[in-house]
Amino acid sequence: MEEKKSASFIGLDQRKFTRKPNKKSVDYRHELFELEEQGELEVIRVPEPYVEVTTKFGRTKKIPLQGGWHHKSCGQCGHIPGYPTSIFWLHRQFNLDYFDPKDQTSCTAWNYYASSASNVPAQAAIAVRNFAQAKVDGYFPYIHCGTSYGHYKETREQLLHYPELRKQVRTIMDKLGLPFAFPEEIVHYSEWLHVMRHKIAERKVLDLSNITVTVHPACHYHKLVPEDVIYDDDYFNGQRTPVMTAIADVLGANVADYSTWHDCCGFGFRHILVSREFSRSFAATRKIERMKDEANPDLLLTQDTGCLTTLDKSQFAAKAHKCNVGLPVMSDVQFAALAMGAHPYKVCQLHWHGVDHKPLLEKMGIDADKAWAEFEESLGPIKSGQKQFLTWEDV
Repeated sequence: MEEKKSASFIGLDQRKFTRKPNKKSVDYRHELFELEEQGELEVIRVPEPYVEVTTKFGRTKKIPLQGGWHHKSCGQCGHIPGYPTSIFWLHRQFNLDYFDPKDQTSCTAWNYYASSASNVPAQAAIAVRNFAQAKVDGYFPYIHCGTSYGHYKETREQLLHYPELRKQVRTIMDKLGLPFAFPEEIVHYSEWLHVMRHKIAERKVLDLSNITVTVHPACHYHKLVPEDVIYDDDYFNGQRTPVMTAIADVLGANVADYSTWHDCCGFGFRHILVSREFSRSFAATRKIERMKDEANPDLLLTQDTGCLTTLDKSQFAAKAHKCNVGLPVMSDVQFAALAMGAHPYKVCQLHWHGVDHKPLLEKMGIDADKAWAEFEESLGPIKSGQKQFLTWEDV
């Protein structure tokens, strides 16, 4: 299907990304398969059906449409529960097979990036343990968190090139009674959303032509091991990843540019632990205020737990200081689910977000007060003790 190109981002960057002949992406799959042949590890194959996409330096990457073992994000489950439920809701709408594991650990990458308190064998073993569980369960891992995605790509690099590390990890896996398994591709959920965008657009129920969005790509998605990331010449002349921008575009929204699109959201790992006010001020002044001043969007889309949390939750302090903030923030998958008719509170759970989203919902054609009343009514059986939680049948 031919892409619709939004006038809002065409011409913003006239440069053309040209792949240099001597700059070729390493195809990690060859090395994985060689190690498998040598008995070093087991490769979890990408299941069919899958879509092939092009990465930054021209490698063809496989994105499976279903059969995902959903490696959830600790931050999403704790702070933005409508993030994973939107992913699952979309899978259910398309009758796609997926697995929501109960036997999954955190990737612990925050510990790795923020404090360096862990060690390489422990970090690698945690990655392999999760991938091994996916293999045992018979599914292929989809990574929800941008941090996990970036960390696992770095872990892959280490495992491929350091035999001693593989030996240490294998010893740990043997003690756990699990295989030494690693996926053929490391796939982020937003890449799945990207290849599903046309199917989602065909089933949208909202007119989003009056909605303007800005996009913040997660650093741990497109800056760490960038040769794994999807690029498309039809978006930003191949200068930036099209993930998030493309789904907003095909859903009919307008995508607006701003000067600090490449900046971190402000999370930054270590300094959010030791100097949180720096994170808050950076998010407000370098990101939100720039977007408001330069593009005045209705909504900011992002693709990662830390980014959404920082950009959304940092605005309350900036508002107290009379900064030009007040921009709703949600993930690309929440926006896509809303466009297809997902309930803003039962599914997308926007009441967990910090910025007032009701004017945005009204502009999107959603009666926010009616939706909230429906949500409160659905909580009746929980309050009375008849049930513990909402089920998919309730939404």
